Amino acid sequence: MTEQPRNWDKELSDIDKVIARQPAPAPAPAARKPPTQAQRRFVALTWFWTGLAIILAVALPLWPNDKSCGLRLVFYLGAAIIALLMGVLGALASWSHRRGLAFVLSLAAILWAGVMATREILPRVGYAKQELHWTCPEEPPAAAPAVAPTSP
Repeated sequence: MTEQPRNWDKELSDIDKVIARQPAPAPAPAARKPPTQAQRRFVALTWFWTGLAIILAVALPLWPNDKSCGLRLVFYLGAAIIALLMGVLGALASWSHRRGLAFVLSLAAILWAGVMATREILPRVGYAKQELHWTCPEEPPAAAPAVAPTSP
């Protein structure tokens, strides 16, 4: 079992020929171009939507009016829905423009606005132990004050 010695010079020259036949490597990528005016506008719009969502989400627990029923509840839930929509817009825009911080802040605004809206909706749909109503209870009409007869 004697093996013949390998001719390394011949094998290495064959490898060199195969390497030489390959196409030239691709040139290095060019330096990044400066952002255009449109790209700057979209980034600014991304931060606008994210900032508006954060401001609205932070303002929800500080809502100055009573939100227990009726039209005041509708306005509160409308503000929560607007905060959710602005958060979704900010998240989509920040995802497409690769803005990580804006994306995380948008997700936080979506989560917080969803929690605040859920706190008001669940008791009204019968899910929570305490049951609340969508409309305000009507107050009974006040009785007319009794007028004492005057005697002449």
